[in-house]
Amino acid sequence: MKLPSWLSPRAADRPSSLNAARSLLRVFNQTRNTVLATQLDLAGHGATRRKGLLGRDQLAPGEGLWIKPCEAVHTVGMRFAIDLVYLDRKHRIRKLRSSVPPWRLSACLTAHSVIELPAGTIRETQTRPGDMLEFTTIESRSA
Repeated sequence: MKLPSWLSPRAADRPSSLNAARSLLRVFNQTRNTVLATQLDLAGHGATRRKGLLGRDQLAPGEGLWIKPCEAVHTVGMRFAIDLVYLDRKHRIRKLRSSVPPWRLSACLTAHSVIELPAGTIRETQTRPGDMLEFTTIESRSA
């Protein structure tokens, strides 16, 4: 029996809504006039939010993941430390956590989203709570 194309495990056979292009974002700290990330992915749906950075060996400089909505993250099963930037709905930084190692939990109950960045990004960009961030689309790529 042949399976319907929408049940096929091959990505090319999935419905077009699952093959939609994703936009990469650039994150600019307006308060400090610094760039936090030049290749930020958005995890805005169930599966991408649950997976997060699991399975990756590192985040390269300039990379990151914006989990939205989100007020808590864990690094259980991760292979590297990350910086966490918690944001409110207006993209103002509510809380920062630097170099969070694997097997930790972090939360900010006043946050609406969180950005996961390579460890050291907060220090290098002198990012502080209260800073305002701006997001711009830079390019698209296949999902």
